Amino acid sequence: MRIMAARSLWRAKTKLFLAATAAGGAGTGAAMIANSDDPASTVKLCTAVPLRLLRDSVTAATIAFDYEYSLWGLPEGSTERTRIKSEVHARSALRLQELCFKNGGIYIKLGQHISQLEYLVPAEYVQIMRDSMLNRCPVSSYDQVREVVKNELGGAPDEIFAEFDPVPIASASLAQVHIARTHEGEKVAVKVQHTHMTNTAAADYATVELIVNTLHRLFPSFDYRWLIDEIQESLPKELNFLFEAKNSVKCMDNFQRFSPHIAEYVYAPKVHWNLSTSKLLVMEFIDGPQVNDLKTIQKLGIQPNDVAKLLSQAFAEMMFKHGFVHCDPHAANVLVRPLPSGRRGIFGKKKPQLILLDHGLYKDLDVSTRISYASLWKGLIFSDANAIKENSVKLGAGDDLYALFAGILTMRPWNKVIDPSIDHLVVQGTDGDRSELQMYASQYFSQITELLRRLPRVILLMLKTNDCLRAVNQSLMQGSSHETFLIVGRVSSEAVVESKLLQNRSFLSRVLICLEEFRLEARLFVMQIAFWLLKLQKALMS
Repeated sequence: MRIMAARSLWRAKTKLFLAATAAGGAGTGAAMIANSDDPASTVKLCTAVPLRLLRDSVTAATIAFDYEYSLWGLPEGSTERTRIKSEVHARSALRLQELCFKNGGIYIKLGQHISQLEYLVPAEYVQIMRDSMLNRCPVSSYDQVREVVKNELGGAPDEIFAEFDPVPIASASLAQVHIARTHEGEKVAVKVQHTHMTNTAAADYATVELIVNTLHRLFPSFDYRWLIDEIQESLPKELNFLFEAKNSVKCMDNFQRFSPHIAEYVYAPKVHWNLSTSKLLVMEFIDGPQVNDLKTIQKLGIQPNDVAKLLSQAFAEMMFKHGFVHCDPHAANVLVRPLPSGRRGIFGKKKPQLILLDHGLYKDLDVSTRISYASLWKGLIFSDANAIKENSVKLGAGDDLYALFAGILTMRPWNKVIDPSIDHLVVQGTDGDRSELQMYASQYFSQITELLRRLPRVILLMLKTNDCLRAVNQSLMQGSSHETFLIVGRVSSEAVVESKLLQNRSFLSRVLICLEEFRLEARLFVMQIAFWLLKLQKALMS
């Protein structure tokens, strides 16, 4: 009887959800037509919105029914239930993937975000989304590309450029990239916004918002309204490619000003401002493998370990010193090439240079947030429980969820986070590590959801950035690396010390701060020696 009652309640909620989304979609469409300056285009848009909304509703209902029906009567904790649940996860992830591809645009962005949420969603979702969302995005037709170029620059691609390849070399959620050659003979990359983004972005946002809010009302534990707020703030900037161009320039300026010691190792393609608009971005063309393409990187004579260390240092500098952070560093947005100067390492290996692409999503960290975040990571590296709690609270996690926050940042349970051993944060990427992570994600789902609701949006984007970097490092190192954590510890410590020096002007205070800096350097040096010895021990035992 209890199961039948639960199923009846589920059916009622599903019907209510479908009715609410349909009514909301109709109301949204009518309001758009009434208030539009271009009723014809709006009518065309509103004919597409109900279809997309119907897809959303049917997919959500199908996934919910699959879970309900497939798991009905299977005892909690049984081997059979675990096996069937994994199969349902995989089927549901494929349905969600299909929905994202059919609707495109914002939905691709959401799918990419899901692919990074290892601490929140089942592994099947993460793997299926990660395998597809970065490299199999929908492609606009050449006619659509011609239309955008003509509208933005006043001529067809073959008029504006001496050469223009009609086949894109890459396609992402918001745009695709073509190779061209200017009349001056320079090879360039032309980023062209998908036409459907202009037509459907606002409606897609309203649709996704409606669905998320409706699901939250029906299932209060499902609270992803924070994600909608973030999309509302970031999407208009991502859709204006001039913002992206300015971000790339500012990023490079910051490396020159605040991190000159690694400035030549990080590069962003130069922008052709005279050919760039809000929907079209023309940049210097740079060839190179994606940062997770180990075979090609090694063929170039570059060590993957050197790439992992440079990636960690570059983003640590952005987060802890610049306060201006590229928040979408997934593998397709970071290329690698040998350092143009030809400089080599001690053993003759070529030194890498990172090429940062897609500068549409950046976040500014104010000084207080930046130093608290640096202090938190310093505490994590040195297993300082008091510093972890103090700075987690400052960043919004609260007294009750600071340990969970530390766990999400490091992908380690609290007992490992505060373990004083040298390799306490290292994740090997084994099946055991993944199983442990999924167990915690399932066990603390409601607390994780509450933490994500509670944290400021800028910190949520730091989590996203952290997730992207972790995924890339796992590809490069088959797990996390001792050296990358040392780098994070060093840069975060330097940022904290620099902040204290700026705040304290007295001679005695500055002497004490310099002594603290010396102690930190000594501690990091000892950790480095311990890492080398640990590495040697493992090599001798293997």
